[in-house]
Amino acid sequence: MSIKIGISACVLGEPVRFDGGHKASTFCLQQLSPLVKFVAICPEQAIGLGVPRPAIRLQRDELQQIRLVQSRDNRVDHTDQMLQYTEKLLPTLTTLSGYVVCAKSPSCGMERVRVYDDAGQQLGKVGTGIFTHQLMQRYPWLPVEEDGRLSDPALRENFITRVFACHDYQQQMQDGFSVAKLVKFHSRYKFLVMAHSPVAYRELGRLVAGAKLFNPAQLAERYLNDLMQALKNIASRKQHANVLQHLQGFLKKSLSSTEKSELTDLIHRYRQGFLPLMAPLTLLGHYLRQYPNQYIATQRYLNPYPEQLGLRA
Repeated sequence: MSIKIGISACVLGEPVRFDGGHKASTFCLQQLSPLVKFVAICPEQAIGLGVPRPAIRLQRDELQQIRLVQSRDNRVDHTDQMLQYTEKLLPTLTTLSGYVVCAKSPSCGMERVRVYDDAGQQLGKVGTGIFTHQLMQRYPWLPVEEDGRLSDPALRENFITRVFACHDYQQQMQDGFSVAKLVKFHSRYKFLVMAHSPVAYRELGRLVAGAKLFNPAQLAERYLNDLMQALKNIASRKQHANVLQHLQGFLKKSLSSTEKSELTDLIHRYRQGFLPLMAPLTLLGHYLRQYPNQYIATQRYLNPYPEQLGLRA
């Protein structure tokens, strides 16, 4: 089954913005599109707003509630329409493994969306788009990222890592959750989690070890939530180096002293910032082909997403 990613229609290049324009993402259109199936949604168009249309904004009312109103006439309120639309749409999005939203949008922005008071004074970039807020409330485990932030290499790599991990978990559990499936899945993701959060690595390990103490449905969702939250942390060079040293340890009986020294040196130089991550990973991969180790070969840390995306520096 292909990976499904929700996406703001304008980010996919559709001319549906309020001014008739779009915000096409080169990364999504050129690098990601061959590997996934995009589900394009424009919430504003979906609730009947035309193209072009009057601009809208987030407004905080006297009850401190956020409303979606027309910028030039705040008496025109689209909040209830948008909430009714999301209530109807969101249950149909259970198979998504990620979502790319349009930054700064009062309907789709993930963070730092401008909020105004009823007098038109800006209160700051403190809001979240109405649609995206409901999406993240409904699916707290879903990887969500803004189009603009995908231009940052670290954030882009992190988002894609989460998307492919989420999809893998969904595929593993599509015929029903079981503790055996969870143990098998977690064993493949241990070192990827360790690279992103040593604390979560220990906590998820304890959760899986005590799996039989939990209600299966609750455990299935809790594990996915905790996994996605752990992977949201940007892996540091120090943490990557720690994982690489752990993986090297599984080959200690196979590697010659010269080979051990060469790999240790590459890991150390990577940690210091002199080499890209691919340097020690490539050598480790070479040794794994020379001295096969089934447990290490199955680790998703080594290939968290297709190599053709070229995201690991």
